[in-house]
Amino acid sequence: MAIQEGDRVAIEYVGRFDDGTVFGTSRYAVAAEHDLDDAQERAEGDYEPLAFTVGADEVIEGLDGAVRGMATGETATVRVPPESAYGEIREERIREYDRETFEAMVGHAPEVGLHVHAQNGLHGDVVAVNGDSIEVDFNHELAGRTLVFEIEVVGRDA
Repeated sequence: MAIQEGDRVAIEYVGRFDDGTVFGTSRYAVAAEHDLDDAQERAEGDYEPLAFTVGADEVIEGLDGAVRGMATGETATVRVPPESAYGEIREERIREYDRETFEAMVGHAPEVGLHVHAQNGLHGDVVAVNGDSIEVDFNHELAGRTLVFEIEVVGRDA
């Protein structure tokens, strides 16, 4: 029986960018092979299939739509454009702070690549430090990117 809205599914996945670079996976061997940061922090047993309810907005639209009509054991490669993933990069989500304000909010000096947690719940990355001006990008790290997923449906509860 084909997967439909409301079904609970579990998928194994490998997520890649258009150039083939792996950015995420549910498989430990793939994470270790591609030197993903989380493979160094997590044990093999910590990797498990991604489970979600179809149509419940628990995953990006492109994955949710991809599993509809599939069956357990079926595999697919799905290309997901930004508008069906994490959206386009929004310039208004790139904020500029003066050094004093930034250090008061974060508690230490800025450096490019620093991940920050804002008091309003947003997460961002320092993308530029120009003298007393600090730019923080609050877009999702995968915003603006087309994502390619190799998926395998490994479980389903109707």
